[in-house]
Amino acid sequence: MTAALSLPLTSGLGLSASSAAAQQAPSRAAPLVVYFSRTGNTRVVAGQIRRAHGADLFEIEPAAPYPEDYEAVVRQAQAERDTGYRPPLRAMVADIRSYGVVFIGFPIWGMSTPPVIRSFLAGHDLSGKTLIPFVTHGGYGLGDSISVVAAHAPQSRLLEPFTMRADQERETLSQVSRWLGNTPIGR
Repeated sequence: MTAALSLPLTSGLGLSASSAAAQQAPSRAAPLVVYFSRTGNTRVVAGQIRRAHGADLFEIEPAAPYPEDYEAVVRQAQAERDTGYRPPLRAMVADIRSYGVVFIGFPIWGMSTPPVIRSFLAGHDLSGKTLIPFVTHGGYGLGDSISVVAAHAPQSRLLEPFTMRADQERETLSQVSRWLGNTPIGR
């Protein structure tokens, strides 16, 4: 993607731009950084954005934590995605209306957004906000994640995402498995 995506702010509302602005709560000067991170990769990026912009920070967490085991998380996330399940969140941003700019960060799970991101987007009115995704992935790119964000926040302005390959967990598991396969224990 080379150009920013821009979605209409007032399309379909029957409001003029001036009346829509009048109904919008005043925006804070500092942006909000929201993120979900299972392994810490996305958390590091979120922290850097927070420091660079003096932003407020909010971690998206499921009410029931995902399992620690990587393979168990993959199975659970796939089942949640396949059924359209949106897991309940531990907390919501209480004053989301006061922010004009929201950075939203997440890893790619199964070529899409993690189910908790869909929960976050469905549970917050992001109309009129500028959304800036930042995404970590294991080497397969963005998948359909940006279209998922756009579909869940159709009245926001969606900017081009920052993406970064961060596949340490999968690579670590693969390397350890190869090593264990060559270890003469239990043969």
